Amino acid sequence: MRLRLSDEDATFRAELREFFTTKVPQQIRDTVAARRHLTREQLVESQRILNAAGLAVPHWPVEWGGRGWTELQRHIWHEEMQRACVPPPLAFNASMVGPVIATFGSQAQKERFLPATANLDIWWSQGFSEPDAGSDLASLRTTAVRDGDEFVVNGQKTWTTLGQYGDWIFCLVRTDPDAPKKQQGISFLLIDMTSPGLEVRPIQLIDGGREVNEVWFTNVRVPVENLVGELNHGWDYAKFLLGNERVGVAPVGASKRVLADAKDWARSVDLLGDPLVATRFVELENELLALELTALRVAANSADGKPDPASSVLKLRGTQLQQDVSELAMDLAGPDAAASFAGDRSEAPEWARMSTPVYLNLRKASIYGGSNEIQRQIIAKTILGL
Repeated sequence: MRLRLSDEDATFRAELREFFTTKVPQQIRDTVAARRHLTREQLVESQRILNAAGLAVPHWPVEWGGRGWTELQRHIWHEEMQRACVPPPLAFNASMVGPVIATFGSQAQKERFLPATANLDIWWSQGFSEPDAGSDLASLRTTAVRDGDEFVVNGQKTWTTLGQYGDWIFCLVRTDPDAPKKQQGISFLLIDMTSPGLEVRPIQLIDGGREVNEVWFTNVRVPVENLVGELNHGWDYAKFLLGNERVGVAPVGASKRVLADAKDWARSVDLLGDPLVATRFVELENELLALELTALRVAANSADGKPDPASSVLKLRGTQLQQDVSELAMDLAGPDAAASFAGDRSEAPEWARMSTPVYLNLRKASIYGGSNEIQRQIIAKTILGL
């Protein structure tokens, strides 16, 4: 089968490519290309540029900034951002809490939060995982007890990505500990992170970064008006959110871009002519091409906002290939891969110094957005019928 974009979609792609490569500051795009961590200011600046052009939240309802695009157009938008080294809109805002508020929130919540969420005037953090509630999220123990016009929240969340930047946090909390099923006693709360009793503690990762955090709640008082939807229906909203989170989780465009850069890195260390190295490049290029075609089929077959079940294949294989590309880069760096924290005065090139931290950081890719083990179960049930 041969897949080809229509003339209209090809024009759409060209327009996006022109915008992304001319309107987003080169300094930001260079930071992404070098695989360095973006600052909070860079992420905010980039998203505000996209939002001003109507390109930050195209999948939202039109009245709140959406564009009414097809799933294929949204796929093209995502791929062209990656190709141009443009940071995608902050997922916690654009793909997680924003759609939840737009779908289940009150009119007052929509008016208060959605414009600021799209423009990154509010930086949202995700308060889902807990020390004993990761894959088994319904076992969460953070409680919210009603006290007049407020909830009193106590507990702990962990692995809160970029929580050090957060203004607000959307949380799953247990509001009915006696519910017959643990999923039935959970609610969805919006919490101001400047509230008394809320503390953010950084966690240092194996790559040396501190992009994840613990968040502690000690008698944090939250207005009842910050409850999204109905009391004890938070699990339904969480499932909706997690479905959005997995959209675009297979970074085909970014992996293709890094693999193309890796060819230049291999050439710079005289390894491109090595038959074993060349074989790895060919295998990865073919795998990424196959994944790209699968992504196009998934986008074309998605309807009514519901992704094709094959999206689990994208998540599974996409994160595996992302890790494989990072491993190839580290292998190309050789001994220079040990110079991770040597600084700019090191004789090792930056790409080599970044290879190990990137490799280590991407070990998490097979866990977030629904672990690859879970994706295999979904594939077995919904696609293979096992």
